[in-house]
Amino acid sequence: MVESPTFDVYDGVALAATLLLLVIAYVVYPEPIVKFAVWTVVLTVYMTWFCYFGVKWLYEVYG
Repeated sequence: MVESPTFDVYDGVALAATLLLLVIAYVVYPEPIVKFAVWTVVLTVYMTWFCYFGVKWLYEVYG
């Protein structure tokens, strides 16, 4: 069975950025427009990380 790749610094940066943005949106400045903007950025960060992780996984398996 194929194992998932190890986590690296980019994985940590994506997680830290997401958590920081959510703290800003819900604790520091809880306005609806800020929450909407933060969730849009979080979705973008997640999709970018998901593609990066998938490519990293494929190249470790087939590379």
